[in-house]
Amino acid sequence: MTEPDFAPVVGRPLLLAEDLRLVLAPNPSPMTERGTNTYLLGHGAVTVIDPGPPDPAHLAAIVAALRPGERIAQIVVTHSHKDHSPAARPLAEATGAPVMAFGDSTAGRSPRMAALEGTPIGGGEGIDVGFACDERLPDGTVLEAGAKPLRAVHTPGHLGNHLCFQWGDTLFTGDHIMGWAPSLVSPPEGDLTDFMSSLARIEALGPLRYYPGHGAPVADGLARLHALRAHRLGREASIRQAVAGGATTLDAITTAVYTDVPPALLPAAARNVLAHLIDLQGKGLVEIDGVIGPDLHVFPR
Repeated sequence: MTEPDFAPVVGRPLLLAEDLRLVLAPNPSPMTERGTNTYLLGHGAVTVIDPGPPDPAHLAAIVAALRPGERIAQIVVTHSHKDHSPAARPLAEATGAPVMAFGDSTAGRSPRMAALEGTPIGGGEGIDVGFACDERLPDGTVLEAGAKPLRAVHTPGHLGNHLCFQWGDTLFTGDHIMGWAPSLVSPPEGDLTDFMSSLARIEALGPLRYYPGHGAPVADGLARLHALRAHRLGREASIRQAVAGGATTLDAITTAVYTDVPPALLPAAARNVLAHLIDLQGKGLVEIDGVIGPDLHVFPR
């Protein structure tokens, strides 16, 4: 599904298509793959998608990727995680371009997740808590970006303020859909019920080429979307089986379900399990006893 010859070099612009360049940020990790993909769209007046972490070398590389006579006209952010949004403000100050996003790090959160704020649920991983945009991009907003319009598509789930951006026959998918790994969904900032609904919304856009926030382009976007949906439904089935088999705590369910995950990634896996349990409770398929959080107890219905 992904491009096998995708081999960007940190700091060096890579031409992906006409009017589309990528600059890879120097922040590789188990959660970011090679690093954050910063995209430059158009020519002349350039749109930057996800300027990434506030690394001075990466900021310099973004500016250096401009051709003679070009300028950065607008900076758009898919969502406010620390590997995507913090460089937006210094880049805006250096270029005069506005920062555009769905809203701050609490925007778009479902009422159910908002009600869990301040409880023992945990979460908050990697949130750019001070993120603020100059212009909000409600769902359906259309921007000029080169020869094709860029349309914002609100896709909450990984984060409430997550946006994808459709650009002709391509879709910039941020962290909602990646070719190399499924997205982390960690409540209360992440919401699996919203995540699955957003998958359906993206599916309705039809066959598109996906450019994710990390990793290689995905030529057959719908095939990857269907695989991710099947993966989530498979996890749900495994979680329900574990609960039916007597695993009642978050740790016990995580250990039973994620048998192929390195120990260092089990905390992230537990966050995904928690997201599934909240979704299953909402669908009336499990009962959660006590406060939703690391010490909860779960029973089948």
